[in-house]
Amino acid sequence: MELYIHIPFCVKKCEYCDFVSGAYDEKVRRDYSDALIREIGMYAPAFSDASFSTIYIGGGTPSWLEADCMDAILDALQKHFNIEAEAEFTMECNPGTVSADFLHMIKSHGVCRLSIGLQSTDDAELKRLGRIHDFNRFLHTYELARNAGFYDINVDIMTGIPGQNKRTLTRTLSDVIRLKPEHISCYSLIIEEGTPFYEKYAEDLERQRRGEITQYLPTDDEEFELYALARQLLFEARYEQYEISNFAREGYECIHNIGYWRRVPYLGLGLSAASFYGEHRYTNTTDIYEYMDMVNSGEKPLASDVAISRQDAMAEFMYLGLRMTEGISRADFAAAFDMDIEVRYGNIIRDLVSRGMLTSAGGRIALTPTGRDISNQLLCEFL
Repeated sequence: MELYIHIPFCVKKCEYCDFVSGAYDEKVRRDYSDALIREIGMYAPAFSDASFSTIYIGGGTPSWLEADCMDAILDALQKHFNIEAEAEFTMECNPGTVSADFLHMIKSHGVCRLSIGLQSTDDAELKRLGRIHDFNRFLHTYELARNAGFYDINVDIMTGIPGQNKRTLTRTLSDVIRLKPEHISCYSLIIEEGTPFYEKYAEDLERQRRGEITQYLPTDDEEFELYALARQLLFEARYEQYEISNFAREGYECIHNIGYWRRVPYLGLGLSAASFYGEHRYTNTTDIYEYMDMVNSGEKPLASDVAISRQDAMAEFMYLGLRMTEGISRADFAAAFDMDIEVRYGNIIRDLVSRGMLTSAGGRIALTPTGRDISNQLLCEFL
């Protein structure tokens, strides 16, 4: 199994972010940490036979949590769960929120991989995103991580930032590649309703819907060109694209994320955390005070429990697995569902192969580079 822990705290919530996170005072952070430790203990008996091959602590900004609280949480994980000796153990952090002491502390608990949220090396772009750091602060954080002995680091990069162009994106990628991180995640900015970004760029979004030229936001064609540029520069720097948004040097792919695409069971703990096991998907409440009240009263903080039908499981196998560059295995599908993949999806597969969107060879089915460019549209065909 895999294990996910959610830390929902940030110094300041970024204007584009719709994750369950926010700026809470120290009392709430400490109360939440105590509740999270209780939830860990609550689930431990049911998962005493589970062996966890990956752990991922995300947020929010986990590195913003008080060091003694994080120390206690990591202690609880090691006490209550069977964590494999060579487990991939990732923690997210943001520039300017870590110290050398904090990094040495989490490393002593087995954290071996860091994911640093940079987004851009252009300070004007960072300011537009509402980030709390500049490029120099990121460089300082990166240096601290290397000095603390972290040799598996991911750096997040974003395309489609308002005002971004090929020149600034090229500079960002050149700056990052020069540092030689083991992994780079390259995501497109999505402007979600309910965020300050949505309000700020509502007029531009409406113009895009009408097919008119926008003032700040890149068009779909411009966004595609930025993504294609990022992919080309990363390829030239010998980063392998193993998933639609993820690139890595050989041997440094994120095992935890690959588990999501391959439907490996996982337990999620903390506010809004999701779990998948026993062909059920569970989700915790998104209200932090309800979360703490439920856990402190001995109740699991679940907001939903959805049983996955056989049909839904097959669809998930396809649209999650095809995010991977290597695609999916016909034999794995047959083993999972006791059915040849052609019986369920033969017509769709043949159609997409004929259109040059899929390849089907050697017992595997995968999106072509052209197919990956419009993956969201194509993967919906399996729903």
